Amino acid sequence: MADDSTKKDDCTTQLVQPAHPTNSQRRRIIKAAGATGLAAIIGPLFIRNAHAAKNHLKILQWNHFVPAYDKWFDGTYVKDWGEKNDTDVVVDHVGIPALATRAAAEVSAKQGHDLFMFLSPPPAYEDQVIDHREVYEECERKHGKPVDLAIRSSYNPKTKKYYAFSDSFVPDPVNYRKDLWDSVGMKAPDTWDDVLAAGTKIKKKHNIPVGIGLSAELDTAMAMRTVLFAFGGSVQDEHGKVILDSKHTVDAVKFVKTLYENAMTPEVLAWDASSNNRAMLAGKISLCLNAISVTREGENKHIPVTPNIWLTQALEGPVRRIGMEHVMDCYVIWKFAKNISGAKKFLVDYIDNFRQGFLNSQFYNFPSFPSTVPDLEKLIGDDPKAQPHDKYKVLGQLMHQATNVGYPGYANAATDEIFNTWVLNTMFAKAAAGNMSPEAAVKEAHANCERIFAKWHQKGLV
Repeated sequence: MADDSTKKDDCTTQLVQPAHPTNSQRRRIIKAAGATGLAAIIGPLFIRNAHAAKNHLKILQWNHFVPAYDKWFDGTYVKDWGEKNDTDVVVDHVGIPALATRAAAEVSAKQGHDLFMFLSPPPAYEDQVIDHREVYEECERKHGKPVDLAIRSSYNPKTKKYYAFSDSFVPDPVNYRKDLWDSVGMKAPDTWDDVLAAGTKIKKKHNIPVGIGLSAELDTAMAMRTVLFAFGGSVQDEHGKVILDSKHTVDAVKFVKTLYENAMTPEVLAWDASSNNRAMLAGKISLCLNAISVTREGENKHIPVTPNIWLTQALEGPVRRIGMEHVMDCYVIWKFAKNISGAKKFLVDYIDNFRQGFLNSQFYNFPSFPSTVPDLEKLIGDDPKAQPHDKYKVLGQLMHQATNVGYPGYANAATDEIFNTWVLNTMFAKAAAGNMSPEAAVKEAHANCERIFAKWHQKGLV
Protein backbone atom coordinates (compact mmCIF):
# COMPACT_ATOMS: atom_id res chain seq x y z
CA MET A 1 0.00 0.00 0.00
CA ALA A 2 1.26 3.44 -0.92
CA ASP A 3 2.11 5.80 1.88
CA ASP A 4 -1.14 7.71 2.52
CA SER A 5 0.78 10.52 4.17
CA THR A 6 2.00 11.69 0.80
CA LYS A 7 -0.68 10.40 -1.56
CA LYS A 8 -3.98 12.18 -2.14
CA ASP A 9 -6.55 9.59 -3.17
CA ASP A 10 -10.16 8.50 -3.05
CA CYS A 11 -11.21 5.71 -0.72
CA THR A 12 -13.20 3.24 -2.78
CA THR A 13 -15.41 0.51 -1.40
CA GLN A 14 -14.23 -2.62 -3.20
CA LEU A 15 -16.08 -5.89 -3.57
CA VAL A 16 -14.34 -8.83 -1.92
CA GLN A 17 -15.14 -12.42 -1.19
CA PRO A 18 -14.98 -14.13 2.21
CA ALA A 19 -12.44 -16.92 2.60
CA HIS A 20 -13.10 -19.40 -0.22
CA PRO A 21 -14.63 -22.67 0.95
CA THR A 22 -14.30 -25.96 -0.88
CA ASN A 23 -17.26 -27.02 -3.00
CA SER A 24 -18.47 -29.32 -0.27
CA GLN A 25 -18.03 -26.62 2.35
CA ARG A 26 -19.84 -24.12 0.15
CA ARG A 27 -22.82 -26.47 0.05
CA ARG A 28 -22.70 -27.27 3.75
CA ILE A 29 -26.00 -27.42 5.51
CA ILE A 30 -27.34 -24.31 7.20
CA LYS A 31 -30.18 -25.70 9.25
CA ALA A 32 -33.50 -23.96 9.30
CA ALA A 33 -35.42 -23.14 12.46
CA GLY A 34 -36.79 -26.05 14.41
CA ALA A 35 -36.83 -27.74 17.79
CA THR A 36 -37.40 -31.31 16.65
CA GLY A 37 -37.29 -31.76 12.87
CA LEU A 38 -34.73 -29.32 11.44
CA ALA A 39 -34.84 -28.59 7.73
CA ALA A 40 -31.76 -28.34 5.54
CA ILE A 41 -30.63 -26.28 2.62
CA ILE A 42 -30.53 -28.42 -0.47
CA GLY A 43 -28.61 -26.48 -3.08
CA PRO A 44 -29.96 -22.94 -2.95
CA LEU A 45 -33.31 -23.84 -1.34
CA PHE A 46 -34.38 -23.97 2.30
CA ILE A 47 -36.99 -26.70 2.88
CA ARG A 48 -38.84 -26.85 6.20
CA ASN A 49 -39.81 -30.18 7.72
CA ALA A 50 -43.60 -30.31 7.48
CA HIS A 51 -43.84 -31.95 10.91
CA ALA A 52 -41.60 -29.51 12.78
CA ALA A 53 -42.98 -28.05 15.97
CA LYS A 54 -43.73 -24.36 16.01
CA ASN A 55 -40.54 -22.36 16.60
CA HIS A 56 -39.61 -19.03 18.15
CA LEU A 57 -37.16 -16.34 17.05
CA LYS A 58 -36.32 -13.17 18.98
CA ILE A 59 -34.74 -10.16 17.27
CA LEU A 60 -33.50 -6.93 18.78
CA GLN A 61 -32.69 -3.83 16.76
CA TRP A 62 -32.83 -0.07 16.96
CA ASN A 63 -35.73 2.28 16.44
CA HIS A 64 -35.06 3.09 12.80
CA PHE A 65 -34.70 6.76 11.94
CA VAL A 66 -37.13 6.14 9.06
CA PRO A 67 -40.29 4.87 10.79
CA ALA A 68 -41.63 3.40 7.56
CA TYR A 69 -38.89 0.79 7.68
CA ASP A 70 -39.91 -0.53 11.10
CA LYS A 71 -43.54 -0.59 10.00
CA TRP A 72 -42.64 -2.72 6.98
CA PHE A 73 -40.09 -4.92 8.76
CA ASP A 74 -42.24 -5.73 11.80
CA GLY A 75 -45.67 -5.68 10.25
CA THR A 76 -45.09 -7.17 6.81
CA TYR A 77 -41.73 -8.88 6.29
CA VAL A 78 -41.34 -10.54 9.69
CA LYS A 79 -44.98 -11.55 9.78
CA ASP A 80 -44.77 -13.19 6.33
CA TRP A 81 -41.45 -14.88 7.13
CA GLY A 82 -42.83 -16.29 10.36
CA GLU A 83 -45.86 -17.76 8.63
CA LYS A 84 -43.73 -19.34 5.89
CA ASN A 85 -41.29 -20.80 8.42
CA ASP A 86 -43.76 -21.87 11.13
CA THR A 87 -42.06 -19.49 13.54
CA ASP A 88 -43.28 -16.95 16.04
CA VAL A 89 -40.97 -13.95 15.55
CA VAL A 90 -40.72 -11.22 18.16
CA VAL A 91 -38.94 -7.98 17.24
CA ASP A 92 -37.93 -5.67 20.09
CA HIS A 93 -36.74 -2.13 19.43
CA VAL A 94 -34.58 0.15 21.56
CA GLY A 95 -33.08 3.59 21.10
CA ILE A 96 -29.45 4.02 20.07
CA PRO A 97 -28.08 4.66 23.60
CA ALA A 98 -29.64 1.42 24.88
CA LEU A 99 -27.98 -0.91 22.38
CA ALA A 100 -24.64 -1.14 24.20
CA THR A 101 -26.11 -1.65 27.65
CA ARG A 102 -28.64 -4.18 26.38
CA ALA A 103 -25.93 -6.21 24.63
CA ALA A 104 -23.78 -6.25 27.76
CA ALA A 105 -26.76 -7.36 29.86
CA GLU A 106 -27.63 -10.23 27.49
CA VAL A 107 -24.05 -11.47 27.44
CA SER A 108 -23.83 -11.29 31.23
CA ALA A 109 -27.08 -13.23 31.64
CA LYS A 110 -26.31 -15.61 28.76
CA GLN A 111 -29.83 -15.17 27.48
CA GLY A 112 -31.81 -12.72 25.42
CA HIS A 113 -32.32 -12.48 21.67
CA ASP A 114 -31.36 -14.87 18.89
CA LEU A 115 -30.44 -12.00 16.59
CA PHE A 116 -28.97 -8.75 17.92
CA MET A 117 -28.30 -5.80 15.63
CA PHE A 118 -25.52 -3.31 16.33
CA LEU A 119 -25.03 0.01 14.53
CA SER A 120 -21.24 -0.36 14.41
CA PRO A 121 -18.88 -3.33 14.32
CA PRO A 122 -19.03 -5.38 17.58
CA PRO A 123 -15.69 -7.28 17.57
CA ALA A 124 -15.37 -7.06 21.34
CA TYR A 125 -18.09 -9.72 21.51
CA GLU A 126 -16.25 -12.18 19.27
CA ASP A 127 -16.03 -14.85 21.97
CA GLN A 128 -19.75 -14.60 22.70
CA VAL A 129 -21.02 -15.04 19.14
CA ILE A 130 -21.05 -17.81 16.57
CA ASP A 131 -18.90 -17.73 13.44
CA HIS A 132 -21.14 -16.18 10.78
CA ARG A 133 -19.09 -17.62 7.91
CA GLU A 134 -21.88 -19.92 6.73
CA VAL A 135 -24.30 -17.03 6.38
CA TYR A 136 -21.82 -15.04 4.29
CA GLU A 137 -21.04 -18.08 2.14
CA GLU A 138 -24.68 -18.83 1.41
CA CYS A 139 -25.47 -15.19 0.60
CA GLU A 140 -22.41 -14.94 -1.61
CA ARG A 141 -23.39 -18.12 -3.42
CA LYS A 142 -26.74 -16.56 -4.21
CA HIS A 143 -25.88 -12.90 -4.69
CA GLY A 144 -22.21 -12.53 -5.40
CA LYS A 145 -19.52 -10.72 -3.45
CA PRO A 146 -20.28 -8.37 -0.57
CA VAL A 147 -18.72 -4.93 -0.35
CA ASP A 148 -15.31 -4.71 1.29
CA LEU A 149 -16.79 -2.38 3.91
CA ALA A 150 -19.00 -5.22 5.20
CA ILE A 151 -16.12 -7.67 5.53
CA ARG A 152 -13.85 -5.14 7.23
CA SER A 153 -16.64 -4.51 9.70
CA SER A 154 -17.37 -8.14 10.58
CA TYR A 155 -14.22 -10.26 10.09
CA ASN A 156 -11.16 -10.74 12.28
CA PRO A 157 -8.15 -11.60 10.08
CA LYS A 158 -6.19 -12.80 13.11
CA THR A 159 -8.70 -15.37 14.34
CA LYS A 160 -10.24 -15.95 10.87
CA LYS A 161 -13.71 -15.57 12.39
CA TYR A 162 -16.72 -13.65 11.11
CA TYR A 163 -17.93 -12.16 14.38
CA ALA A 164 -20.98 -10.51 12.75
CA PHE A 165 -22.97 -10.35 9.55
CA SER A 166 -23.63 -7.05 7.80
CA ASP A 167 -26.78 -6.78 5.74
CA SER A 168 -26.44 -3.08 5.02
CA PHE A 169 -24.74 0.22 5.69
CA VAL A 170 -25.82 3.86 5.56
CA PRO A 171 -23.94 6.51 3.54
CA ASP A 172 -23.17 9.75 5.38
CA PRO A 173 -23.65 12.69 3.00
CA VAL A 174 -23.00 16.31 3.79
CA ASN A 175 -26.34 18.02 4.39
CA TYR A 176 -26.12 21.75 3.65
CA ARG A 177 -28.46 24.71 3.28
CA LYS A 178 -28.19 25.67 -0.37
CA ASP A 179 -29.95 29.01 0.17
CA LEU A 180 -27.43 30.02 2.84
CA TRP A 181 -24.46 28.92 0.78
CA ASP A 182 -25.84 30.83 -2.22
CA SER A 183 -26.22 33.93 -0.05
CA VAL A 184 -22.46 34.11 0.54
CA GLY A 185 -21.56 33.29 -3.07
CA MET A 186 -20.41 29.71 -2.40
CA LYS A 187 -21.24 26.61 -4.41
CA ALA A 188 -21.86 23.18 -2.91
CA PRO A 189 -19.13 22.22 -0.42
CA ASP A 190 -16.45 20.08 -2.05
CA THR A 191 -13.59 20.34 0.47
CA TRP A 192 -13.22 20.82 4.20
CA ASP A 193 -11.71 24.22 3.47
CA ASP A 194 -15.00 25.13 1.74
CA VAL A 195 -16.88 24.27 4.93
CA LEU A 196 -14.64 26.55 6.98
CA ALA A 197 -14.83 29.43 4.49
CA ALA A 198 -18.57 29.33 3.87
CA GLY A 199 -19.45 28.39 7.44
CA THR A 200 -17.57 31.42 8.75
CA LYS A 201 -19.28 33.76 6.29
CA ILE A 202 -22.76 32.36 6.96
CA LYS A 203 -22.36 32.60 10.73
CA LYS A 204 -21.18 36.19 10.43
CA LYS A 205 -23.96 37.20 8.02
CA HIS A 206 -26.91 35.16 9.34
CA ASN A 207 -25.76 34.02 12.79
CA ILE A 208 -26.44 30.43 11.73
CA PRO A 209 -23.58 28.07 12.64
CA VAL A 210 -22.18 24.86 11.22
CA GLY A 211 -23.65 21.89 13.09
CA ILE A 212 -21.09 19.12 13.56
CA GLY A 213 -21.20 17.42 16.96
CA LEU A 214 -18.33 17.44 19.45
CA SER A 215 -19.84 15.26 22.16
CA ALA A 216 -20.07 11.66 23.36
CA GLU A 217 -22.42 10.30 20.70
CA LEU A 218 -22.49 8.30 17.49
CA ASP A 219 -22.68 11.09 14.90
CA THR A 220 -19.70 12.88 16.45
CA ALA A 221 -17.70 9.65 16.37
CA MET A 222 -18.37 9.26 12.65
CA ALA A 223 -17.81 12.92 11.75
CA MET A 224 -14.50 13.19 13.60
CA ARG A 225 -13.18 10.06 11.91
CA THR A 226 -14.18 11.48 8.55
CA VAL A 227 -12.14 14.61 9.23
CA LEU A 228 -9.24 12.61 10.66
CA PHE A 229 -9.02 10.30 7.65
CA ALA A 230 -9.35 13.16 5.15
CA PHE A 231 -6.39 14.88 6.79
CA GLY A 232 -4.31 11.70 6.59
CA GLY A 233 -4.55 10.53 10.20
CA SER A 234 -5.92 7.30 11.64
CA VAL A 235 -5.98 5.34 14.88
CA GLN A 236 -4.14 2.36 13.41
CA ASP A 237 -2.31 1.37 10.25
CA GLU A 238 -3.34 -1.57 8.06
CA HIS A 239 -1.38 -3.93 10.33
CA GLY A 240 -3.08 -2.84 13.55
CA LYS A 241 -0.31 -0.62 14.92
CA VAL A 242 -1.41 2.53 16.77
CA ILE A 243 -0.33 5.60 14.77
CA LEU A 244 -2.69 8.29 16.05
CA ASP A 245 0.03 10.66 17.28
CA SER A 246 1.07 12.19 13.97
CA LYS A 247 1.27 15.54 12.22
CA HIS A 248 -1.78 14.53 10.19
CA THR A 249 -3.85 14.03 13.32
CA VAL A 250 -2.67 17.29 14.86
CA ASP A 251 -3.57 19.10 11.63
CA ALA A 252 -7.07 17.57 11.74
CA VAL A 253 -7.57 18.61 15.36
CA LYS A 254 -6.33 22.14 14.64
CA PHE A 255 -8.77 22.39 11.74
CA VAL A 256 -11.73 21.34 13.89
CA LYS A 257 -10.66 23.84 16.56
CA THR A 258 -10.61 26.64 13.98
CA LEU A 259 -13.96 25.53 12.56
CA TYR A 260 -15.46 25.50 16.06
CA GLU A 261 -14.11 28.94 16.93
CA ASN A 262 -15.09 30.60 13.64
CA ALA A 263 -18.28 28.88 12.56
CA MET A 264 -19.86 26.90 15.42
CA THR A 265 -21.37 27.35 18.90
CA PRO A 266 -20.84 25.59 22.26
CA GLU A 267 -24.15 23.74 21.88
CA VAL A 268 -22.42 21.01 19.88
CA LEU A 269 -20.40 20.03 22.96
CA ALA A 270 -23.55 18.57 24.53
CA TRP A 271 -25.39 17.17 21.50
CA ASP A 272 -27.03 13.75 21.29
CA ALA A 273 -27.31 11.64 18.14
CA SER A 274 -30.49 13.40 17.00
CA SER A 275 -29.45 16.97 17.74
CA ASN A 276 -28.11 17.69 14.27
CA ASN A 277 -31.31 16.33 12.71
CA ARG A 278 -33.46 18.60 14.84
CA ALA A 279 -31.24 21.63 14.35
CA MET A 280 -31.14 21.30 10.57
CA LEU A 281 -34.90 20.87 10.24
CA ALA A 282 -35.46 23.81 12.59
CA GLY A 283 -33.33 26.01 10.33
CA LYS A 284 -30.72 26.55 13.06
CA ILE A 285 -27.59 25.22 11.30
CA SER A 286 -26.04 25.63 7.86
CA LEU A 287 -24.40 22.21 7.49
CA CYS A 288 -24.12 18.82 9.14
CA LEU A 289 -22.94 15.29 8.40
CA ASN A 290 -25.89 12.96 8.58
CA ALA A 291 -27.73 10.24 6.78
CA ILE A 292 -30.82 11.05 4.74
CA SER A 293 -32.99 10.69 7.83
CA VAL A 294 -32.84 14.50 7.94
CA THR A 295 -34.31 15.10 4.50
CA ARG A 296 -36.71 12.16 4.69
CA GLU A 297 -38.21 13.46 7.92
CA GLY A 298 -38.50 16.89 6.36
CA GLU A 299 -40.25 15.48 3.30
CA ASN A 300 -42.59 13.24 5.29
CA LYS A 301 -43.58 16.04 7.67
CA HIS A 302 -43.59 18.78 5.02
CA ILE A 303 -41.14 20.92 6.99
CA PRO A 304 -40.67 24.22 5.06
CA VAL A 305 -36.85 24.29 5.12
CA THR A 306 -36.51 20.86 3.48
CA PRO A 307 -36.27 21.91 -0.20
CA ASN A 308 -33.25 24.05 0.73
CA ILE A 309 -31.40 21.13 2.34
CA TRP A 310 -29.17 19.64 -0.34
CA LEU A 311 -26.71 16.78 -0.22
CA THR A 312 -23.17 16.34 -1.48
CA GLN A 313 -20.47 13.69 -1.56
CA ALA A 314 -17.63 13.05 0.87
CA LEU A 315 -15.43 16.11 1.29
CA GLU A 316 -11.83 16.28 0.19
CA GLY A 317 -9.17 17.02 2.78
CA PRO A 318 -5.46 17.75 2.39
CA VAL A 319 -4.70 14.05 1.84
CA ARG A 320 -7.82 12.34 0.48
CA ARG A 321 -11.53 12.45 -0.23
CA ILE A 322 -13.19 10.01 2.12
CA GLY A 323 -16.27 9.50 4.25
CA MET A 324 -17.39 7.25 7.06
CA GLU A 325 -20.46 5.10 6.83
CA HIS A 326 -23.09 6.71 9.03
CA VAL A 327 -24.44 3.43 10.37
CA MET A 328 -23.03 -0.07 9.87
CA ASP A 329 -25.73 -2.66 10.42
CA CYS A 330 -24.07 -5.67 12.04
CA TYR A 331 -26.22 -8.59 13.17
CA VAL A 332 -24.81 -11.11 15.60
CA ILE A 333 -26.10 -14.50 16.65
CA TRP A 334 -25.14 -15.19 20.26
CA LYS A 335 -23.66 -18.57 21.13
CA PHE A 336 -26.38 -18.85 23.78
CA ALA A 337 -29.19 -18.11 21.30
CA LYS A 338 -32.01 -20.66 21.51
CA ASN A 339 -32.63 -20.71 17.75
CA ILE A 340 -29.26 -20.37 16.02
CA SER A 341 -30.36 -22.21 12.89
CA GLY A 342 -33.48 -20.09 12.55
CA ALA A 343 -31.45 -16.91 13.00
CA LYS A 344 -29.10 -17.98 10.20
CA LYS A 345 -31.99 -18.72 7.91
CA PHE A 346 -33.65 -15.39 8.69
CA LEU A 347 -30.52 -13.47 7.66
CA VAL A 348 -30.10 -15.38 4.40
CA ASP A 349 -33.76 -14.95 3.52
CA TYR A 350 -33.62 -11.26 4.37
CA ILE A 351 -30.75 -10.73 1.92
CA ASP A 352 -32.87 -12.52 -0.70
CA ASN A 353 -35.50 -9.82 -0.13
CA PHE A 354 -33.21 -6.89 0.54
CA ARG A 355 -34.52 -4.74 -2.31
CA GLN A 356 -37.75 -4.36 -0.35
CA GLY A 357 -35.72 -3.38 2.70
CA PHE A 358 -33.92 -0.73 0.67
CA LEU A 359 -37.18 0.67 -0.68
CA ASN A 360 -38.95 0.69 2.68
CA SER A 361 -35.97 2.37 4.34
CA GLN A 362 -36.52 5.08 1.72
CA PHE A 363 -32.91 4.69 0.45
CA TYR A 364 -31.47 4.78 4.00
CA ASN A 365 -30.13 1.19 4.17
CA PHE A 366 -27.70 0.43 1.33
CA PRO A 367 -26.99 -3.21 0.42
CA SER A 368 -23.90 -5.03 1.62
CA PHE A 369 -24.59 -7.34 -1.33
CA PRO A 370 -25.00 -4.84 -4.22
CA SER A 371 -26.61 -7.29 -6.64
CA THR A 372 -29.70 -7.44 -4.43
CA VAL A 373 -30.67 -3.94 -5.60
CA PRO A 374 -29.64 -4.00 -9.28
CA ASP A 375 -31.63 -0.85 -10.09
CA LEU A 376 -30.24 1.19 -7.20
CA GLU A 377 -28.73 3.95 -9.34
CA LYS A 378 -31.98 4.40 -11.25
CA LEU A 379 -34.03 4.53 -8.06
CA ILE A 380 -31.90 7.11 -6.28
CA GLY A 381 -31.63 9.23 -9.43
CA ASP A 382 -35.35 9.96 -9.70
CA ASP A 383 -37.31 10.08 -6.46
CA PRO A 384 -40.73 11.76 -6.75
CA LYS A 385 -40.70 12.77 -3.06
CA ALA A 386 -37.38 14.58 -3.27
CA GLN A 387 -36.95 18.24 -4.21
CA PRO A 388 -35.26 18.20 -6.67
CA HIS A 389 -36.06 14.67 -7.78
CA ASP A 390 -32.38 13.78 -8.21
CA LYS A 391 -31.44 14.95 -4.69
CA TYR A 392 -30.39 11.43 -3.66
CA LYS A 393 -28.33 10.65 -6.75
CA VAL A 394 -25.17 11.65 -4.86
CA LEU A 395 -25.59 8.58 -2.63
CA GLY A 396 -24.28 6.53 -5.54
CA GLN A 397 -20.89 8.24 -5.15
CA LEU A 398 -20.97 8.08 -1.38
CA MET A 399 -21.51 4.32 -1.23
CA HIS A 400 -18.10 3.93 -2.90
CA GLN A 401 -16.41 6.55 -0.72
CA ALA A 402 -17.51 5.12 2.62
CA THR A 403 -14.95 3.42 4.82
CA ASN A 404 -14.97 1.51 8.10
CA VAL A 405 -14.23 2.42 11.70
CA GLY A 406 -10.81 0.71 11.66
CA TYR A 407 -9.58 2.30 8.42
CA PRO A 408 -7.15 1.54 6.85
CA GLY A 409 -7.25 -1.81 8.65
CA TYR A 410 -10.10 -3.98 9.86
CA ALA A 411 -12.41 -3.04 12.69
CA ASN A 412 -11.22 -4.92 15.77
CA ALA A 413 -11.92 -5.16 19.47
CA ALA A 414 -9.53 -2.29 20.21
CA THR A 415 -11.01 0.11 17.65
CA ASP A 416 -14.45 -0.92 18.91
CA GLU A 417 -13.60 0.09 22.48
CA ILE A 418 -12.00 3.31 21.28
CA PHE A 419 -15.16 4.05 19.32
CA ASN A 420 -17.58 3.27 22.14
CA THR A 421 -15.63 5.09 24.85
CA TRP A 422 -15.46 8.21 22.66
CA VAL A 423 -11.68 8.56 22.72
CA LEU A 424 -11.56 10.52 19.46
CA ASN A 425 -14.66 12.54 20.28
CA THR A 426 -12.96 13.64 23.51
CA MET A 427 -9.69 14.44 21.75
CA PHE A 428 -11.33 16.79 19.28
CA ALA A 429 -13.67 18.34 21.85
CA LYS A 430 -10.95 19.12 24.40
CA ALA A 431 -8.88 20.92 21.81
CA ALA A 432 -11.81 22.74 20.23
CA ALA A 433 -13.07 24.02 23.58
CA GLY A 434 -9.58 25.14 24.59
CA ASN A 435 -9.23 22.69 27.48
CA MET A 436 -6.04 21.25 25.96
CA SER A 437 -3.73 22.19 23.12
CA PRO A 438 -4.22 20.13 19.96
CA GLU A 439 -0.83 18.49 20.49
CA ALA A 440 -1.60 17.55 24.11
CA ALA A 441 -5.06 16.25 23.23
CA VAL A 442 -3.58 14.04 20.53
CA LYS A 443 -0.89 12.64 22.84
CA GLU A 444 -3.47 11.86 25.52
CA ALA A 445 -5.71 10.08 23.02
CA HIS A 446 -2.76 8.18 21.55
CA ALA A 447 -1.80 6.91 25.00
CA ASN A 448 -5.38 5.78 25.62
CA CYS A 449 -5.42 3.97 22.29
CA GLU A 450 -2.14 2.18 23.04
CA ARG A 451 -3.48 1.06 26.42
CA ILE A 452 -6.66 -0.29 24.82
CA PHE A 453 -4.76 -2.07 22.05
CA ALA A 454 -2.43 -3.67 24.60
CA LYS A 455 -5.41 -5.06 26.52
CA TRP A 456 -6.91 -6.69 23.45
CA HIS A 457 -3.52 -7.96 22.26
CA GLN A 458 -3.27 -9.84 25.55
CA LYS A 459 -6.72 -11.34 24.95
CA GLY A 460 -5.64 -12.55 21.50
CA LEU A 461 -8.29 -10.69 19.52
CA VAL A 462 -5.99 -8.12 17.91
